[in-house]
Amino acid sequence: MPLSKPGGRELLHRREITINGYRRTDGRFDIEAHLVDTKSYSFPSEDRGEIPAGEPLHEMWVRLRVDEDLVIEESEAVTEYGPFAICPDAAPNFSRLAGLRIGRGFLRAAMERVGGVAGCTHLRELLQQIGTTAFQTLYAVRVRKDAARTAGGQAPRMLNTCYAYASDGPVVRRRWPQFHTGPGARAEAAAGED
Repeated sequence: MPLSKPGGRELLHRREITINGYRRTDGRFDIEAHLVDTKSYSFPSEDRGEIPAGEPLHEMWVRLRVDEDLVIEESEAVTEYGPFAICPDAAPNFSRLAGLRIGRGFLRAAMERVGGVAGCTHLRELLQQIGTTAFQTLYAVRVRKDAARTAGGQAPRMLNTCYAYASDGPVVRRRWPQFHTGPGARAEAAAGED
């Protein structure tokens, strides 16, 4: 079901974000993000002069190359359009993300490397969505690894990461009954031991 019908309004700002995940021919994965901000009206800019309606205020790219364990092997960022002439100078700092693993604590670790004046707000904003896209891109890899984990008695990595994967919910009860903590969990565990 879509959102409710809005009242009368005028478009002022559009942000388009596209993020794609690719399998590379070398067996690694590229996660590539593209952000474009435009206005529906022309406006003055200190460094760029008049920015016409529809011309990007921001246009930026980020590409992370990751391995099967979601470890960033290479990170590249580019700022094609920014509000200030110096904006592109922050993009090379995103190479500092190499070596980080996308997972728990990733955004905190990324902010230590490209936070504040070391980075760009808009490029940093892409990192959470890039992380989620990386998880989706490596879905088949994660399913295989989680099957091995659960077969060895370890909880799947997805357990308790969102509403659907709550340990006391119906999805966990169906997928991983041995890790279900909701009503009837003891009886289910006992039945599984028989």
